[in-house]
Formats: sequence, C-alpha cells, structure tokens
Amino acid sequence: MNFKELKLHWLSDLFRYEESMSVNMKKVFYRQFMFAGYHYMFWLRLCQYLKPKSKIFFPMYAISMAMLQRYKYKYGISISPSTKIGKGFYIGHYGGIVVSSLATIGENCNIMQGVTIGASSRGKNIGVPTIGDFVYIGAGAMIIGNVKIGNHAAIGANSVVTKDVPDHGVVVGMPAKVISLEGSIGYIGNPFPPVTLRKQVGLISN
Repeated sequence: MNFKELKLHWLSDLFRYEESMSVNMKKVFYRQFMFAGYHYMFWLRLCQYLKPKSKIFFPMYAISMAMLQRYKYKYGISISPSTKIGKGFYIGHYGGIVVSSLATIGENCNIMQGVTIGASSRGKNIGVPTIGDFVYIGAGAMIIGNVKIGNHAAIGANSVVTKDVPDHGVVVGMPAKVISLEGSIGYIGNPFPPVTLRKQVGLISN
C-alpha cells in the first residue's frame, strides 16, 4: 500500500459515514472524533500502511500500534491490522466486535455491535471466513470457520453462520439458514464511488 492508496482507504471509509457526498483529507482528520468506528479504522489503516515500512518508520509505527491498542479497549473493537479489509468499511455501532486476523472482508461491508468473525480449529470447517462485497452483518452475528459469504449477502442479528452463504443470500437463525435471496439491498447505505475517489487521490487521471 502506498500513500495514495492509504488516502483512498481513509476517504472511502469516511464516505460510508458521511451524509454529504463530499469527503476530503480535512474531514478525515476531524470526523474521526465523531464516529468511533471510523476512528478505529483510521488507526488500523495507518498501521497497515506503516507495517511494511516499520524498519524505516519504527517510531511512527510503534505510536500508531499503541493508539490502535488504546482504541481497541476504549471501543471494544478487536480487529488486527493483519486482517484484509476492503475499502468502504462501516462499523455501525461499536462494542464486542472481534475479527480474526486471518479473515478477509470485501468492499462496502457493514458490521454491527457484538459481531464475531472467527476461526475454527477443528471439524469440517477448519479455517477462517471470507466475506464478499456489499455484505451486511447484523448485531450479535457469529461467522465461524472456513465459510464464504457471497456478495450482497445479509446476515441476520444473532445468527450463527457455519456454512457458505450464496450471493444475495439472507440468512437467520442458529444455525443460520437461507430464507431469501433479497440480499443486503437497503442495508448498505452510501457505498463509495471508486472512480470519484480514485481521481481525488490521484490514482487515476481525469
């Protein structure tokens, strides 16, 4: 990740929280104090950017990791910088959120409070979840083991998911079962526009 890509991640995450269609680097720095989930992701993205450069920028990397650790306990969000998370990540409400460092989460995804995305070390589903794009994960949901959550899927509150979910699948229950293919439409608000933000940070020309 270069600095332009870091800016794109910051802006795309912020875009998910803003009611305005306009985001910029000035807002990146002062809006983080208004949204706890975004505040946490600001430092997580910075840690991800600095980690490969930690030998050169060790003091900055150490400070950013210390800040992330502080907000981990303040907000009750445990997501490692090693977790692969796509752009436009939205944390609806903080508290009790745990995500495996080996998990993968796609773009424009929502997670709510009390969500666990964890590994399984035994049984048929040894491994970690892979979450697609535009996925909504409701409060208290648990996604455990080597399962694939399709694009535009919706995971109902308090559901326990241990099997794959198809694209546009809506699942509820313990264990979770597919009840419709209406997907996450209506739950993913303000998805970021990649072309607009890529132009803004200079990754593509006008």
